[in-house]
Amino acid sequence: MQERHKNRTIYFKELSITSKNYFIPYIQHSHPVEAGMNVLEIGCGDGGNLLPFSKMGCNTIGVDIATSRIKDAKAFFKTAHAKGIFIAQDIFLLKELEQDFDIIICHDVFEHIRNKRLFLSHLSKYLKPQGIVFMSFPAWQMPFGGHQQICKSKILSHLPFIHLLPTAIYRLLLKIFREDNDCIKELLSIKQTRISIESFESLIKKTSLNIQDRKLWLINPHYKIKFGLSPRKLSKNISHIPFLRNFFSTSCFYILKEKELDKI
Repeated sequence: MQERHKNRTIYFKELSITSKNYFIPYIQHSHPVEAGMNVLEIGCGDGGNLLPFSKMGCNTIGVDIATSRIKDAKAFFKTAHAKGIFIAQDIFLLKELEQDFDIIICHDVFEHIRNKRLFLSHLSKYLKPQGIVFMSFPAWQMPFGGHQQICKSKILSHLPFIHLLPTAIYRLLLKIFREDNDCIKELLSIKQTRISIESFESLIKKTSLNIQDRKLWLINPHYKIKFGLSPRKLSKNISHIPFLRNFFSTSCFYILKEKELDKI
């Protein structure tokens, strides 16, 4: 396991910096981010992505099914003297939040969802008219598209492309390196629910949402914090080639908006 996944304080701070420097500017190209706006993050984890929104004066709510992550988020926000509400629950059971948000954030969550089409179809219920969804995820075929960086083994956590192995071999490799059952279960679940650029964009067409903007990254903006690498957009020569672009897109950014409201 990489150090940032063991030290949640480091991880929280890294996410808050990436959100401030890259997520918010990207969102602002399509939608204002202003004080008083309601911002929801689904699968918020420790809440790092929401911190800069809170400091801008937005009303932030983070929802995650992991009680431990919500507990950490509350503690980190308290330490940062920031305001935010955090709820340990399945977002789609919170009917009182429907039609309430200007911005919804789904960062590195979509690849974990089993019924992706149902998830996407439910998102619009939580948007205000003219609200937007910021969606980001790693393309499945990219070097760490399987989230193997969460492995406790230093070798596996730094080994790219192993998630593309046949399931039986992948499971055996995880067991050989003595990963615990919870880790193996999560990694195999991600493998089962893998998402490519093509499958994501195809799913969107079957929902009430539309793609307003897209940016594919050759070097993930988060790598600036993690590895000191300057973010770089995937070149147009590759970004328009189906399937091949999945191997080079370390992160995919999308702005989604309801079709009937989309004027682009």
